[in-house]
Amino acid sequence: MIRSHGGRSIRRLTLSLCAAASVLVMAPGAAHAQVAPADLAGELEDGGGDAAQLRDFYASRGYRPLWITGGTVSPAASALLDLIRTSKFDGIKPKKAREGDLRKALERADDPTPENLLRAEIAASRALAAYVQQMRKAPRADMIYESPALAPGVPTTAAVLGMAAAAPSIDAFVRTMGWMHPWYAPLRQALAQDGLDDSSRQLLAANLERVRAIPAFQKGRYVLVDAAGARLTMMQDGQPVGTMRVVVGKPEMPTPMMAGFLRYAQLNPYWNIPPDLVKARIAPNVLGKGLRYLKAKGYQVLSGWDEDARVIDPARVDWQAIAAGAEDLRVRQLPGGDNFMGKVKFMFPNAQGIYLHDTPEKGLMKEDERQFSSGCVRLEDAPRLGRWLMGKPLPRAGKAVEQRVDLPVPVPVYITYLTAAPDANGQIAFRADPYNRDGLAPGAPRMASARR
Repeated sequence: MIRSHGGRSIRRLTLSLCAAASVLVMAPGAAHAQVAPADLAGELEDGGGDAAQLRDFYASRGYRPLWITGGTVSPAASALLDLIRTSKFDGIKPKKAREGDLRKALERADDPTPENLLRAEIAASRALAAYVQQMRKAPRADMIYESPALAPGVPTTAAVLGMAAAAPSIDAFVRTMGWMHPWYAPLRQALAQDGLDDSSRQLLAANLERVRAIPAFQKGRYVLVDAAGARLTMMQDGQPVGTMRVVVGKPEMPTPMMAGFLRYAQLNPYWNIPPDLVKARIAPNVLGKGLRYLKAKGYQVLSGWDEDARVIDPARVDWQAIAAGAEDLRVRQLPGGDNFMGKVKFMFPNAQGIYLHDTPEKGLMKEDERQFSSGCVRLEDAPRLGRWLMGKPLPRAGKAVEQRVDLPVPVPVYITYLTAAPDANGQIAFRADPYNRDGLAPGAPRMASARR
């Protein structure tokens, strides 16, 4: 006689009978054991911890296995175990990602009984979720985020497994670490190579931390600016769809690592000249050439940096004090002509005063090292970026200054600093470190390249 405790034993017996029936009605000649949906549902029926989220995930797919096909465990599970075993490269400990549970389950699954396959299925799902969650918690480079929504979050177990199930191939998803930015896996593979010296390891590890600060973005658009490589990439659904050269901050005025939402374009922009340039360039020219220099260049002097600042007579300014650095002064350049902003700038409001903008100095784009700006990002082809952001060409600018054109939807922009990153040929390209952020000793050798 079977005793029922709240009906639980009866349900388990029913599920076991259903599982047995499913095996009996397999097609003639089927030689492989299977994980029956009823068995999987029964195994996940009770339990605490992540069991509820596992049930939610598997219920959404009719309790079909994710890791078991044709009566065998997918190679993706072994690939996952290999990643977890070497998770020191991700800044986490293997036991935090259930390495022991997965290893034992896969060893048992060498004898592919339905019970062993069932345990391997659940162990692989739990290990994947734990690994991804630990990776999202691992140390990442400091980045200024305009909004918490821009930072990589820690996904739920159901969300991790949902990503894996949505991938065209679970094996490719694991091997390319599809839950991370697409540049992460190639960098990690380079770090895992034998024979690397210690300096090649601050370098690759530092760049892995920088990539960990960028979400995976399996869907949607975003802009990625690499200040070390001085290049902008337009990303769509996790893949690059366009790129252009940019000019970024000079070493003494580095472009910060930051993230924001591009919200609008501004046509016919003013250029608000940084105070250090007013001191170093504008004031000496006024002292040498007179006030006519300001008019010839289209410069205006303003009373301050407030929104309601008014234009003032430059003759009232103590230009000697400005040149000596004893006083600060706001100077802006009118739109048009050789305005340093060009015809448009793209705004993602931030306390650092950083934005993307057009430039009349196209010759700088031909330089190999393009760290020349005061921190903002100058674009090789601003109209092309505008078309991509807007979904159509930017409107023709009228005579009005600083005309605001809102984007149809805000687009994330990430400014990072990668002195090592995969190139289009499948190699890790190593670059100069103009901002000295890698922490290598002066004169330390840097790797030239590494094939993935």
